Amino acid sequence: MVKKQNKNTAKRWENQEEAVCPVKASKIGHVTPYSYCSERLNPFGGLLGLVKFMELIRFKEIFEGLYNPPTRTPEMGHHNMVYGFIILLFIGFNRVWHFLYIQMDSMLCSIFHVVKLPFVTTYWRYVNSLGINQGKSLLEVMSALRERVWHVCEIEYRTIHVDIDTTVETIYGKQQGGRKGHNTKNRGKKGFRPVLCFIGETREYFAGKLRIGETMGSDEVGKEIRSFRKYLPGCVQEVILRGDGEFIGWESVEAAEEEGYQYIFGNKGCKPPFDPLKWYKIGENDNAEYNECVYQPIGWKRACRFIGMRILEDKPTEGNAVQGKLFEDEKYTYREFVTNRQGKAYKVVEEYDKRADSENLIGEAKREGLSAIVSNKFATNYAYFQIVMLSYNIWRSFKMLAGHSQRKQVREAEGKGSEPSCAAREVIDNTIRIARLKLLFIAAKITGHSNTYEVKYSEHDSRVSGLFQFMRYLDECIGRVRPWLDGRRWLPKHLSVLGIQQIAFS
Repeated sequence: MVKKQNKNTAKRWENQEEAVCPVKASKIGHVTPYSYCSERLNPFGGLLGLVKFMELIRFKEIFEGLYNPPTRTPEMGHHNMVYGFIILLFIGFNRVWHFLYIQMDSMLCSIFHVVKLPFVTTYWRYVNSLGINQGKSLLEVMSALRERVWHVCEIEYRTIHVDIDTTVETIYGKQQGGRKGHNTKNRGKKGFRPVLCFIGETREYFAGKLRIGETMGSDEVGKEIRSFRKYLPGCVQEVILRGDGEFIGWESVEAAEEEGYQYIFGNKGCKPPFDPLKWYKIGENDNAEYNECVYQPIGWKRACRFIGMRILEDKPTEGNAVQGKLFEDEKYTYREFVTNRQGKAYKVVEEYDKRADSENLIGEAKREGLSAIVSNKFATNYAYFQIVMLSYNIWRSFKMLAGHSQRKQVREAEGKGSEPSCAAREVIDNTIRIARLKLLFIAAKITGHSNTYEVKYSEHDSRVSGLFQFMRYLDECIGRVRPWLDGRRWLPKHLSVLGIQQIAFS
């Protein structure tokens, strides 16, 4: 028997804020019964967006072309093993044994086409097989990923700022490479001292490595600077390095100049002879004064430009008089820099001060799993460090794509004369921790029929609307020719390494 149905009977999925909720309020108390259900439920509904993102950038193509696999080959393959670590960190778990909590998760098992994820010991064995070579190859994977995301987001920076900084990871066992060094929060304890470099314009992790727990010398800084060239996107023509006093030294300055980079390094190791008559202010009410000179420190091969900034200390109020300073210089707090940047001294100092955001980025990376010490072998921890930062960069890419989707929606709304709706605004404005709560932890149900599967979300969740807009944007990008293959745009460096040619347009 065939029943007649009206056309256009598809249910409209609306937000709870836009339509009155059709269901009645539930009543749950201590006597409410409970039982099992046969449906596959998942708390990580936003992982579907990650799957679409990986397909958009062709992550498997990048990984298999640039990753240097270890000698041990797992049954799932190297791509699925590293992909599993990325999803683990993407969700918010930062230790290998946390796989125990998601081993039977319906969304993860569906992504890997298995009924159950491998045992935790399988992932442990793979982690122990990783080394420094795998960590270095993951930097190349991140470089290719960055170029493709920039193409999708229509980013073409000609000048970028690279902020260099170190941090401390305290260790409590007998891990290789642990040293007693500068550790303000846990004095006297051993730790690692990794170096991290971030791109100031996009806040992405650019380069870095796990190091033993000692202060970084200028010769090691010089080697790190010389490795930047292969990780730069193809559109970048000028690089400005910014670092604090730990990175100043002739070796680091020489490496920056040989590579053609500009630099602004904080100075703590020498006292340039500033002319006392050339201190000047920008405004009458400004307490800061500026000066500059050309000075050659002991051991340096030539003289460089040094910039000084001094700030007048607060004057004591009446009734709280203290003993005056004996010398004029004692009334000021000094900041000194070495640079090859042109322009007035205060402009250079203002440009350097924007580097302070790197401290926030390091703190966020630590919360994402950077502080997790997975093994007592230094080489294993070195590789896991880069896996953590790869997951961190994927979240950064999510933010950039969400921003691009919103700008695209604003342009379309302006052309139609309508008001644009918020497209994944929660991903753009918040930290990764908050974005995870608003974009990833969305309940979903996986249904299947006739070997086809569908992920369903609640129409009463206010977050689903933004998630759907973002995934529709990803679907549109997937349906088009990948922008990095467009011969009319800037040429990514990784294409020649992978043997891929751009498409020529007449």
